[in-house]
Amino acid sequence: MADGTVKQINLFTGTEVWTVPGRGHRPVEHHPGEVSAVDPAAPEAHCAFCVTRLRETTPEKARLVRSGGTGSGWEVLDEVPAAELDATTPEFRLFGNLFEIVSLDYWKAVHGYRISERAAAHQRDYLATPDGAEHVRSLVRTRLAAAQSDPDAADAMDARELAAHSESFFGGCHDVVVARRHLVDGATSSDRHASSGCLTPAEHERFIAFTVRAMAGLYRDNPFARYVSVFQNWLKPAGASFAHLHKQLVSIDEVPVKTARELALLAREPDLFHSRGIDHAVDEGLVLAANEHAVAVVGVGHRYPALVIYSRSAAANPWEHSEAELRGVSDLLHACHAATGPMVPVNEEWHTRPPGVDVPMPWRIVLKWRISTPAGFEGATGIYVNTIDPWTLRDRVASRLHELRAEGRIADLALGDECGDVRGSLRYRG
Repeated sequence: MADGTVKQINLFTGTEVWTVPGRGHRPVEHHPGEVSAVDPAAPEAHCAFCVTRLRETTPEKARLVRSGGTGSGWEVLDEVPAAELDATTPEFRLFGNLFEIVSLDYWKAVHGYRISERAAAHQRDYLATPDGAEHVRSLVRTRLAAAQSDPDAADAMDARELAAHSESFFGGCHDVVVARRHLVDGATSSDRHASSGCLTPAEHERFIAFTVRAMAGLYRDNPFARYVSVFQNWLKPAGASFAHLHKQLVSIDEVPVKTARELALLAREPDLFHSRGIDHAVDEGLVLAANEHAVAVVGVGHRYPALVIYSRSAAANPWEHSEAELRGVSDLLHACHAATGPMVPVNEEWHTRPPGVDVPMPWRIVLKWRISTPAGFEGATGIYVNTIDPWTLRDRVASRLHELRAEGRIADLALGDECGDVRGSLRYRG
């Protein structure tokens, strides 16, 4: 507009966003509150996700550890027994959420769902040991207390009752993937949180691959799951309970309205993610980075300033990507996180094709900077106010990507004009 206001319409959702002049240079970093000194030689014990507090989370469905003489390899350990929790150091852990969004009781009552035989065997074996039974009993106490029930009731439970109250720990449909570090290695102050961008590109690729494996497992074990939502909340303004790097995976029994709308659009416009996504970003000068297997652009018309990573794979499902394709997506996602910085609250959202849908659709990931709070104006008008317009966001992120690449902290990616013309480069129609 004449005064510099930018009005955006999201070409996929119709969401209207305004960015008013003078607000694009406001600080975007979240103040962590009271900062205290930490001993870099002391074990991490800052929250329930830390590796010194393994028994405050539900029994592990899997953990990823370093292997080989130099620690350069990786190994997945499934269903670690309680007595062996401290035998290895997990770089990433997979376990059920103690407080599910969609509970196991919902799946059982609505769909007649029963946990898999593998999960049932894991529960039987875990509860058969004194360490396992004590771990589970302590978690039941925590859940009862949170429900304002008598936590001491857990102590009186026999084996059958304990099993009934802990079934969701082993076979629930809301999982968490947690990284090892709470703070960066060697941190001397409590505000040095270890974000996605603080991982190495190789570590981040394993984080993504481990999450993809968990996603496929939820679809495998629950035939009633129509969609598995994968997301990451980073820092409290983005909805994180702990400033500890983790992703969540939640199975739901319907296709999300947003995804259903995209499928309807795709039926009429198969080239949707080119014309309204990649090609539009090229036309507006909003391409950030690319490699052989993915493209990163600045999003338009999102409720919060957003970066979008598109997979260029012909495969719709993340678990059908080749190792190289998965690494390509991971490298761009990692670079966008690193350029964002560890003190900016961020939501990471995975958008995938629901199972059983034949319409081609690319996997894409959206990073939303949670740097503003929608209020009455947005609710009354349906118009969202962002503090950073797409081109200002491009300039901020692009300059940082060049710095990070020069420092060797991200993968060697093509940046900006180096990407060439990426119009029509998504292969999902193949």
